[in-house]
Amino acid sequence: MATFPSPYKSHRCSFHPGRQDPYLRLGTVSVFVRDQDRSLRFFVEQLGFELAFDNLLPSGERWLAVSPPDGTAVLTLVAPKPDSEDYARIGRSAQITFLTENVVAKFEEWQARGVCFLEPPQVQAWGATSATLEDPDGNPFTLLSYEEMIWEIESQRRTHTERLEAENRAAREREFARSVQARLLPQAPPALNTLDCAGVCVQAREVGGDYYDFLDLGREHTGLVIGDISGKGTAAALLMANLQAHLRSQCPAYWSRPYTPFALGQPQRLLRSVNQLFHQNTAEGTYATLFFAEYDDTAKLLRYANCGHLPGVVLRRDGKLDRLESTCSVLGLFREWDCSVGERSLSPGDMVALYTDGITEARNDADEEFGESRLIEALEQNRHLPSQASLAAVLDTLWRFNPNRHQRDDVTLLFARCKEN
Repeated sequence: MATFPSPYKSHRCSFHPGRQDPYLRLGTVSVFVRDQDRSLRFFVEQLGFELAFDNLLPSGERWLAVSPPDGTAVLTLVAPKPDSEDYARIGRSAQITFLTENVVAKFEEWQARGVCFLEPPQVQAWGATSATLEDPDGNPFTLLSYEEMIWEIESQRRTHTERLEAENRAAREREFARSVQARLLPQAPPALNTLDCAGVCVQAREVGGDYYDFLDLGREHTGLVIGDISGKGTAAALLMANLQAHLRSQCPAYWSRPYTPFALGQPQRLLRSVNQLFHQNTAEGTYATLFFAEYDDTAKLLRYANCGHLPGVVLRRDGKLDRLESTCSVLGLFREWDCSVGERSLSPGDMVALYTDGITEARNDADEEFGESRLIEALEQNRHLPSQASLAAVLDTLWRFNPNRHQRDDVTLLFARCKEN
């Protein structure tokens, strides 16, 4: 059997990354008709085509086109004026062929809808099956199928099915990863006598690299942690889980020892150990910003190490703002690493806010940045609320600023409010 170039393949859009020549495909093929509305009903209602476009041109002429349910070819239905040369071409359209994998099935379907066929399906000498039909104006069309095209359609259908199955499987895996990562975050705030805590992480993708945690350090001490892993998506999520595992595994080793005041170096030793593990277990150039704080629930004392993270803020009851600036470099970049600590006393009504750059760098449709000033303004407006309610109000302010919620990065917040009583 002779080999013919496949028109079906020529109709497929190709965007292969290695392609260098300009994109090119068939635009429209004109069919001359007497009544555009009658022809439109024929193609849409009887042949199952779709309306491609129906526009009024500046000249006043109607630009009407239809397309088959599969493929990219478009038929323009042109109604020429009776005194034009094109009017004589009605009923004499160039050979236009409709390809199908089953001519007999289409013949029976269209004949039942009243389509006029000039001949029933016939097998051609070269193996193809064809049938000829006419539109209401007598324009002839050929319905055609042949073995090579059928094989190609079946191959494309299998490829499409496999791709859909792979996409669905990947979607299920991403959803599972999202639920697993959500379980890694605190499921409830710590029960403290003098501090009311709340945290939230809104990921830009199914999984992400932001992290917050509440760590039970014993002896009425609680760790407040927020971090941001370099990168995004699955890779960042794995690194986040790695960092969290190091922190949670190392904390008992340091705080189970006879108590050593924070200022004497206990958290520095912890963070040095975490940095060494993180550096050893990640690729070169990987790092994380981290804010680690120990809160003394009896003394209302917050001691912290800011490892290259955004400054935490303390909103005092009297309206003053206290920044908790960086005290050392990021984790993971350097094998030899050390940090220093800061210390703040909290009074009833004071609020501590820790956050990642996903909120301050969020942009609206006008490409305006939410920024630190809007965040602090939202904090001040809602500082009298419990931490969970204040957190929800600040998020609401962000979503009103960016109503379409176009997230470029994870948004993570951790609030801690010193109780009044």
